[in-house]
Amino acid sequence: MTTDAIRLEIDTVYLKEQLRALLGIPSPTGYTDSVVRYLCEELERLGVAFALTRRGAVRGLIKGRQSAGARAIVSHVDTLGAQVKALKPNGRLELVPIGTWSARFAEGARATLFSERGAFRATVLPIKASGHTYGDDVDTLPVGWPFVELRIDALANSHDDLVRHGIDVGDIVAIDPQPEFLPNGFIVARHLDDKAGVAVMLAALKALTAGPVPPVDVFWLFTIAEEVGHGAASILLPDIASMVAVDNGTSAPGQNSSEFGVTISMADQTGPFDYHLTRKLVDLCRANDIRYQKDVFRHYRSDSASALEAGADVRTALITFGVDASHGHERIHLHALRSLSELLTSFALSDVEIARDDKLVADLEGFTRQPSEPAKQSLRPLDGPK
Repeated sequence: MTTDAIRLEIDTVYLKEQLRALLGIPSPTGYTDSVVRYLCEELERLGVAFALTRRGAVRGLIKGRQSAGARAIVSHVDTLGAQVKALKPNGRLELVPIGTWSARFAEGARATLFSERGAFRATVLPIKASGHTYGDDVDTLPVGWPFVELRIDALANSHDDLVRHGIDVGDIVAIDPQPEFLPNGFIVARHLDDKAGVAVMLAALKALTAGPVPPVDVFWLFTIAEEVGHGAASILLPDIASMVAVDNGTSAPGQNSSEFGVTISMADQTGPFDYHLTRKLVDLCRANDIRYQKDVFRHYRSDSASALEAGADVRTALITFGVDASHGHERIHLHALRSLSELLTSFALSDVEIARDDKLVADLEGFTRQPSEPAKQSLRPLDGPK
C-alpha cells in the first residue's frame, strides 16, 4: 500500500461532541475570544502544538519529516451575526448584519446581545410583528435589515431605557444556533458554516496524533474573520506550499454539491482552484474509496481567497460538506463530515508529488505539467452495441 492509500479511522462520536460544543459558544466575527480559548484548550488536550496571532487566529502544527514545502488545512471559527446600528425611540435596536446573510433568516431568531455591562437575551422581530395590530401589513412588509429590529428581554420602552442598560451602537449580537442532532445522521443548526469545518479538522487531528509521521509539516489553521473577507490573509508562513480550505458546499438546485461524501470545489467567484492540488484530492478520494463529487460555486469565497489576494504564493483547494440552505437554516449530514475528516488524514500523510514546491523560487526543472495532448476517443458510438 502506498502512502497515498492511507485513510485513518475517524471517531465520529468525538466529531459530534466537538461540533455540539463549538455551536454552544457564540462567535460572530469580532467576538471570537471565547471560541479561540476553547479551541486552544482542545488542541492542548490532543497534544498538538499551537501558536496564536495577536487577534486570535490559531496555527496548530503536526511535525513532518521536513519543514519546507509544508501543507496547511484551514477553517474558520467566526460565524454570521449582527451589530447594533442605532438605539430606537421605541426601545428597540436597529441592526446591521455581520457577514453576508439575509434578514429573511433573522426574523424570529433568538439572540444574545453583548454590551459592556453584560449579555442580554433578545429576539429579532419584523418592525411590524403583531398581526393583531397591523393585520395584513405583517405579510406585505419588505424583506431587509431596515425592516427588522432587536427586542431585548429587559424593561426598555425608550432610547433612554436602552442607555440606562448600558447598550450602545456597535454592540455585537450573536444568533442562537438551535442545533438538532438527529438519529439518522442529519444535523440542523445555524452556524454549521464553519463550526462543522472546525469539528472536521479536530476529528482528523485526533486520528493523526496517533498515526504515522507525515512527509512534511502540516499546519492546522483556524481563522477568525472569514465571514467578512479577511480569512487566511495573515496566518500563512513562507514554508507552506499548499493549503486546503474546509468549508460548506452549496446543496441547492443547479449545484452538484451533496450532503453526503466530499464535495470538491473546482472554482468559486475568485476563479479556479489549483489544478494539481485539486486533482490530488480527487485521486485520494478514489484511492481511499471516499465518496466525492465536484462543484463550481458562484456567490462564494473562502479562507483561501484572502490569502491569495494578500500575495501568498500558495497552492489552494477547497473541500466542503454539502449544506442545504447555507447562511440560513442550515442542514448537513454526518456522512459528509466523516468523509472530509478521512480525506484530511489521507492528504496529511500522502507522498509529496511536486518536490520543487519546497522552494519559494526555482528554475524550470521539476515544474509541473498539465495535459495538452488530444484525448483518446472511443470509436464506438455511446448508444451503440458493445
